[in-house]
Amino acid sequence: MKDRRLYDSISGTYRSTRCEEARVARHIHAALGNADRVVNVGAGTGNYEPRDRFVVAVEPSAAMVSARSRSASAVQGVAEALPLPAASFDVAMASLTLHHWSDLRKGLMEMRRVAPRQVILMFDPAEISRFWALGYWPEALGLPSEADAPGPGQVAEVLDVTEVRTVPIPIDCTDGFGAAYWGRPKAYLDPDVQQGMSWLAQLPADNLAKGASRLAEDLQSGAWEERHGHLLTRTEFDVGFRVVMAGPRT
Repeated sequence: MKDRRLYDSISGTYRSTRCEEARVARHIHAALGNADRVVNVGAGTGNYEPRDRFVVAVEPSAAMVSARSRSASAVQGVAEALPLPAASFDVAMASLTLHHWSDLRKGLMEMRRVAPRQVILMFDPAEISRFWALGYWPEALGLPSEADAPGPGQVAEVLDVTEVRTVPIPIDCTDGFGAAYWGRPKAYLDPDVQQGMSWLAQLPADNLAKGASRLAEDLQSGAWEERHGHLLTRTEFDVGFRVVMAGPRT
């Protein structure tokens, strides 16, 4: 992980702003197939871990381990050096974490070392770079985790990718990840929501405040709705989230 202290600092709001979105979870769990033993790499609070299988979570942040919402066994460790034996799981999964790894190739090779199949929920930076909220906080595009964020193509350079599935995000998404509020712009003005999103939590306070002020003004004037109001007619939207499946075909 590039900076585990980030997740030590933002874990405090995770219980209130970050929880499993069942409609996203269905995509992940379907991709897991009939796997009985699953390791969750960069597990965070464990929102997308299946409850009906044996799961071990690996997470570098002690604060995140303490804030976990799942009862699976958790060990402190990093993706690039998993403290696990080779071929000890059926599937290695990872959810919204690859962009925070310090060495993508090492982390992916470790996933392949401990399990023959890999299931990854990630965002495609080519798609998410068009997300309207980045117009208010353009500085986020310069953050290491965002500027160097990998896409499915980079994963395919290391793993044997068999399928990439689009994961549309519902307008009433219950998990407050980065683009979850694509149709509820007022949520991005909530300090707790901001703190629970790594791309906003990493910004200097003045940049965060300036972007929030611009968004508040546009919501008040109607400028936001004039530009993006068409989104309010949708029940779900492809913001760029993908489930990448790799390994032997099942």
